[in-house]
Amino acid sequence: MQPGPRNLITDVPGLLVGNAEDAGLKSGVTVLTSATPFAASVAVLGGAPGTRETDLLAPENSVGAVDALVLSGGSAFGLDAASGVSDALREAGRGFQVGPARVPLVPAAILFDLLNGGAKDWQTNPYPALGRAAFAAAAEEFRLGSAGAGTGALTGMLKGGLGSASFRLASGVTVGALVAANPVGSVTTPGERHFWAAPFEQGDEFGGLGPDPRAGLGTAFESRKMGSARANTTIAIVATDAALSKAECKRLAIAAHDGIARAVVPAHTPHDGDLVFSVSTGARPLPADDPMALFGIGHAAALCLARAIARAVYLAEPAPNDRLPCWRNGGA
Repeated sequence: MQPGPRNLITDVPGLLVGNAEDAGLKSGVTVLTSATPFAASVAVLGGAPGTRETDLLAPENSVGAVDALVLSGGSAFGLDAASGVSDALREAGRGFQVGPARVPLVPAAILFDLLNGGAKDWQTNPYPALGRAAFAAAAEEFRLGSAGAGTGALTGMLKGGLGSASFRLASGVTVGALVAANPVGSVTTPGERHFWAAPFEQGDEFGGLGPDPRAGLGTAFESRKMGSARANTTIAIVATDAALSKAECKRLAIAAHDGIARAVVPAHTPHDGDLVFSVSTGARPLPADDPMALFGIGHAAALCLARAIARAVYLAEPAPNDRLPCWRNGGA
């Protein structure tokens, strides 16, 4: 496996990502979309999720494809970002056909960033407009770190952010991950220099420092966010161009959660809403003679997600009124 040319989820052909953020609000929205609908599913393993339209992604439910996925800050207010995306899709003539009507399908997940030092005294919910702007900005290239849904994200010890990574498999299949990292757990080992995901790093994509050489790591836990119960989460999307059914997408989402557990300590807590959407564009048929094909795609998705989480923190940038330091400033 080798990273794709951008080392972004948009290395999966056809996928586009757009960001929109408000620096004063210290929050934002990230949208993943495509010119055509795509198969998707979801797996939630955190104890405090915030979602919209995720039930339709269950393998037993009838809708086969969606038009976009939304990751947003703003806690429950951020769920309205999907309304802005839905409006833009409707104006573009996109959506599920029901007689003469079209209904855009836009599942969404949110993270809690209401206590991060940003101005939250709005009179009108800003997230529908941010969602529309993020959709309009969708492209193959997009910013990481303090951007989009990761703008106001905080990890246990440092600023969080938006991360992405990709792999191209020997079979030609491409796998990618996109994440807004805002967990109660830490993405770095004690001292805030080494990343838990270091064994999976490609090149120096998040500093090239390698694993922490100390033994006994993980037995003690420290978080500057422990007073914020149910105010955390890691929300992510993994994607592939391999043709997967909704049931196979579900299995992909479950496998990808291992990436969160490799990059965040602890993960999947009662105070996190850890969620992974999975996407298949269907462009490349799975090899009929390879029973391990889905196995390999799930493994690659978990590795991409672990790397994306570390990249989110590595690329976060300082801003006025920050409540936590950035990795790039030494964690001081």
